[in-house]
Amino acid sequence: MTGSDVTSSDVLSSSAGGAPPPQPQPQPQRGLIPALLLVALAAALCLGLLLVNQSSQDPYTRSSLALHGDLERGTKLFLINCAGCHGIAAQGLVGPNLHGVSQRKRDPALIQQVVSGRTPPMPKFQPDPQTMADLLAYLHSLQ
Repeated sequence: MTGSDVTSSDVLSSSAGGAPPPQPQPQPQRGLIPALLLVALAAALCLGLLLVNQSSQDPYTRSSLALHGDLERGTKLFLINCAGCHGIAAQGLVGPNLHGVSQRKRDPALIQQVVSGRTPPMPKFQPDPQTMADLLAYLHSLQ
């Protein structure tokens, strides 16, 4: 082979040792969004457990839960203080329908909802522990 007989393929094969350079293998991409969603879910779970634990450790909540509520007194309390927003039959007006609420929320969460007023326009309302136990008895009676 003379100097003028050299082709570009000869130059490429001689400079690379006869084999083409290896192509990089695509790496599987792990998305940032699923990782962030997982972190957010874990944080929400921890926060939820912390709030439930704190509400059950609250002295007011503990004392309310330790008492036996009277359904008749709870019904009267509801009609006087709650029916304006939740309806005479707790069917919901401005406030939500409360039928089955004790199956959807645990008692400490119900107590915190009543006393905190966290969901506007619900006002803060903190009756004495026996009155709260009576109101819980009424809420448990709603099916």
